[in-house]
Amino acid sequence: MDSDRTLPGARPLTVGVDARLRERAPGYVLGLIAVPDADVVAHAPKVADRLTAAEDVLHGAELSKADVSALPSIAAWRDTYRELDVNPNRYPCAAESVLRRVVKGDRLPRINSLVDLCNAVSLESRLPVASCDVGDIEDELTVRLARGTEVHLPLGAPDAPEHPEPGEAVYADARGRAHSRRWNWRQGDVVRTDLGRRRLLLTVESVHEGGRGEVELTLRRLTEALTDLGIVWEPPAVLDGATARVELFAAPSTATRG
Repeated sequence: MDSDRTLPGARPLTVGVDARLRERAPGYVLGLIAVPDADVVAHAPKVADRLTAAEDVLHGAELSKADVSALPSIAAWRDTYRELDVNPNRYPCAAESVLRRVVKGDRLPRINSLVDLCNAVSLESRLPVASCDVGDIEDELTVRLARGTEVHLPLGAPDAPEHPEPGEAVYADARGRAHSRRWNWRQGDVVRTDLGRRRLLLTVESVHEGGRGEVELTLRRLTEALTDLGIVWEPPAVLDGATARVELFAAPSTATRG
């Protein structure tokens, strides 16, 4: 998507969690921050320092791959993936992926200010944290079980479309496009965060007991960092067993109780 495209302004977007997915993962919590118009830059010194510090902490902790898998927030994702017939060793959740890479002694690739921020906060919180460009998504975005007919454009390879497997957890829009594979294992190309002015949705997810409190803490960390970057954000929203969907990018924001 081009960095100078027209932003969709105040057009609302409804984000929800489907009841059938909720039945399979009753503890699922999804935190959301709508960012109507962010200027994404290649490098932000505060973000770079934060990501390096988060990596250094993990390097010093000397965790093994098994230690990462046993972290409460990660172990719960692994159990949830198995519940959906996904092998977490082959397809780890997004948080486990970045943690695994760093505990080996590596550094994460530096992408841009928003992606690097999400990676830093994910390392700190041990939760999946993502930035999604929703400028091309209209009406609704739902976390649900795939039908198998959805079209997924892989990150970096949009000319090689895929179809999620039936029953796979995906972020899907009203046009039948799946913007993730295997829940949050891998993001799609349509929602990748590139440089320039962007309409963004930041997500924080958990499935472990007590996860809502950690999601709320992580949302606060993100909003504080966004403010430091001069980025305006809407009040965060949290979807859980009581709240099924929320309308974002609209004033006032409204939530639908489940």
